[in-house]
Amino acid sequence: MIGLGTAPAAAKPNSKFNVVVLNDSSVAKGGATGLAILSAQMLQARGHKTTFISGDRGDDGALAACGIEPKPMGGALLLDSNLFSATKRGLYNAPIRDQISQHIAQNDTPDTVYHLHGWSRILSPSVFDALKPVARRTFIHAHDFFLGCPNGAFYDFQKHKVCTRQPLSMGCLATACDRRAYHHKIWRSLRSKALKSHFDTSLPWAGVLALHPKMHEPLQRSGIPGGLIKTLRNPARPFLKQRIKAEDNRSFCFIGRLVDGKGIDLLCQAARIAKVPLRVIGEGEIQESLSKAYPEFEFTGWVDHHKISRHLGDVRALVMPSSTPEPFGLVVAEAVISGLPVILFRQTLLADDVETMGLGFVPKAQNPESLAETLREVDTLARPQLRAMSERGFDGKMSFALSPDAWVNALCHHYKAAISDAKADLCLC
Repeated sequence: MIGLGTAPAAAKPNSKFNVVVLNDSSVAKGGATGLAILSAQMLQARGHKTTFISGDRGDDGALAACGIEPKPMGGALLLDSNLFSATKRGLYNAPIRDQISQHIAQNDTPDTVYHLHGWSRILSPSVFDALKPVARRTFIHAHDFFLGCPNGAFYDFQKHKVCTRQPLSMGCLATACDRRAYHHKIWRSLRSKALKSHFDTSLPWAGVLALHPKMHEPLQRSGIPGGLIKTLRNPARPFLKQRIKAEDNRSFCFIGRLVDGKGIDLLCQAARIAKVPLRVIGEGEIQESLSKAYPEFEFTGWVDHHKISRHLGDVRALVMPSSTPEPFGLVVAEAVISGLPVILFRQTLLADDVETMGLGFVPKAQNPESLAETLREVDTLARPQLRAMSERGFDGKMSFALSPDAWVNALCHHYKAAISDAKADLCLC
């Protein structure tokens, strides 16, 4: 693989440890939860006793069926709660803090490592208080920018531009940048203040895992020490085992949530201008309005991840038109190793990787006309050129993602180091 460095060696087969994975949800409908579950499954399969603490009421038994011990906290997503309850629990969920603290007190061992994935939708900043006693053996995964930015994106959704302000500065607080409304920004800012109070970065946390090297600067700007941040690129698996013969196809495809900031409205405008077919896979709050405004395009609604491949056989390229500095974009990596060239805007963190490796296209500007120009370029690209790009992505030699095995090897490497360091500190006391 190019640009990833050497993946750490796998942990020795007889070197077992316990892992507690913590995440808002136990059912995957997004990339972060999917990765949290994947890590738990693969670690358990390797013989490491794995517990999955979720903020929700639990899954359908899928975790237990893999031998993973589920520990649902019984909470609900903030958007599924009444306003007063969501406001209070979103800032600090004391009952969940107490449950997690109790679990740690009753079950912790020197060979147990903790890995926090999503926390902003149920667990709240209170989870960091619960994890303080085991900070040295705790990793926090930065799947987004909520550890630093109130709206989680370092992006002004009202002005449609990347934000370089200092989080929680006067300039930040005075800016109506939220994708919904200014009162949401105020609440999110209060949550960020709560996070700063309870995520004590002076403690010896095992590490903050960033998905891309370009995440380091904004996270450090938020006050997270650079020494805590470690890059761990996401794993990716192809949608199909066989290469998608992009050179034989004509349709363009979008996969993701249909919400502001993902750029799907801009893509629809561009596809109409370019007169190319478009398939939109996903659901969200603007799905109905888009499907009515663009009846010429196909809107599939939400599709289980393992069924997405059924919709890709006639696709020429995948488009991720996100207007935000998207930290990774797992679907981009999955598309590339399936043989699909990708199109994405410059501000997404993978854009330079895609361009340098010859795996896709970056429009000149972030507007419908420029994107339409790129769509027409790909639509008319000579068959041998598109085939070469497709094969280059599919063979995996040029990649900006890890294989699942290499990803878990890296996790085990980090976990073993944290456990070893914690034990060494105990010996010095």
